[in-house]
Amino acid sequence: MNASMLSYILLSCVLLSVQAHNCQVREIIRNTKSLLNKTEESWSCRETAATPCSCLPIPEPGHELACFVEGTNHMMEHNMTTDNRLFLLNQSFQIQLDRNLCESLTSGKECKYKTKGTVKTFLEKILKTYQEIHKSRV
Repeated sequence: MNASMLSYILLSCVLLSVQAHNCQVREIIRNTKSLLNKTEESWSCRETAATPCSCLPIPEPGHELACFVEGTNHMMEHNMTTDNRLFLLNQSFQIQLDRNLCESLTSGKECKYKTKGTVKTFLEKILKTYQEIHKSRV
């Protein structure tokens, strides 16, 4: 093993430990706020055969990450925004879910919800969830 490979492995371990510690809270809050500022009012919650569903899962406690992955996937599949921040959010949620990086949110690997909401309501749920994590760590 050469020195550059060892450096890469050490840096990767440090980055993973930092990610595990903060759940990327600040980045998720920043990206979610930015998307909320761009949310179109035309993204109403409607489920009909003729239009793609713009209703997104509002997760039950303990199933947040799975629902955040499902909801952001749905938004990307239906081109609800072309903003790169949505891709970054989805990627962050998927990594946190797959690697159990955010302990307070990873108890449910399946999206469970009782209600669905608009894109704005969904983004507000993401924001509120990560703001609560941020408050508990300060």
